[in-house]
Amino acid sequence: MTPSTIQIIAAALFFIAIAHTFATRFFERLAHKNPRHAGIWHLLGEVEIVFGFWAMVLVLLMFAIQGSEEATKYIDTRNFTEPLFVFTVMVMSGTRPILQTATALVAATAKLLHLPGSSGSYLAVLILAPLLGSFITEHAAMTLAAMLLGQQFLSREVSEKFKYATLGVLFVNISIGGTLTNFAAPPVLMVATPWQWDMGFMLTHFGWKAALAVCVNAIGVTVLFRKELVNLPPAPASSSKPVPAPLIAANILLLAGVVVFAHHPAIFLGMFLLFLGLSSAYIRHSDRLILREALLVAFFLAGLVVLGGLQQWWLQPVLLQMNSNQVFFGATILTAFTDNAALTYLGSLVSGLSDEFKYALVAGAVTGGGLTVIANAPNPAGMAILRPHFKYGAVKPLGLLMAALPATIVAGLAFLLL
Repeated sequence: MTPSTIQIIAAALFFIAIAHTFATRFFERLAHKNPRHAGIWHLLGEVEIVFGFWAMVLVLLMFAIQGSEEATKYIDTRNFTEPLFVFTVMVMSGTRPILQTATALVAATAKLLHLPGSSGSYLAVLILAPLLGSFITEHAAMTLAAMLLGQQFLSREVSEKFKYATLGVLFVNISIGGTLTNFAAPPVLMVATPWQWDMGFMLTHFGWKAALAVCVNAIGVTVLFRKELVNLPPAPASSSKPVPAPLIAANILLLAGVVVFAHHPAIFLGMFLLFLGLSSAYIRHSDRLILREALLVAFFLAGLVVLGGLQQWWLQPVLLQMNSNQVFFGATILTAFTDNAALTYLGSLVSGLSDEFKYALVAGAVTGGGLTVIANAPNPAGMAILRPHFKYGAVKPLGLLMAALPATIVAGLAFLLL
């Protein structure tokens, strides 16, 4: 297939955007050197801005080359349900009623583990949140885990190595932890219906292997940083007044409703508006809503939708040139450069694939989901919440890649050998 001019431009902009994610520190340095234009450099230094910014460049070029009708038609045919859902679930998951409930669950689990210092709480978050993601969606699990890890660990006196290791394990565990069911992980969701993968299939072919890898990764990073965790006292209890049980129940029910109707934006956005009204009515039991962070993440994902929609011409042939053994490693590597749901979606469009190829494609896609910020749709949410706790308020892409690599290898071995 001969690519069109716009497809070539879109591919070039896609790779420029990927390079931009590795260069955010460069723009931050420009902001300090050129204070007169610091605003624009700070903006371009926000990793959540990257794909949205280059998607806007693409759309402007489409208007110039193809005309307004074709450009508008392309935008109108994109599906922006996931960015809207991620925005909604991020804001709702980051509220005091939900966080207090999650904190209580983590504290109860840590008490059962009887580990010294903060080890029990740390281990509980890195195991419970990813596995819970199979039922409340990976996006909600990422938001909860990032908020808890930020408040209880990364905001305190810990090393940068600890922060990067935590982020790497979190991203990998969230990516694989959503495979116990057929609706929570974006790359699984893309193929579950066309390939007729039900919950039983997911649990027997993916779920138990993923759960084992999640536990191994969490235990491994806890043991590796045991000295820091043992010397880190449990986080002090929140000074906020306990949220009344009826208000907690109302927030949980609304969040559950959003998850159930995740593919129906008219319904879940209506529930979100009701949630905003409820938060305003009981503002004394509410903290600051993470609207800015959630909007930036939605902008990032929307940009990925726009740019990613024109990458099929080169991505699909690359996948189809591989056999079932090669596709696992190919998908794991390609996932670092494009959203893993995009890979599996392309696979779902191809007929006649063997069961082994299908398994390898999805297993590879979720295995590589923690290597970069764009590898898995929930990653930008975790990045937006945890990035301020890192040195200079920025996460080095290479640092994340190296930190996620050991956990990625563990996940890969689980899917390949078990």
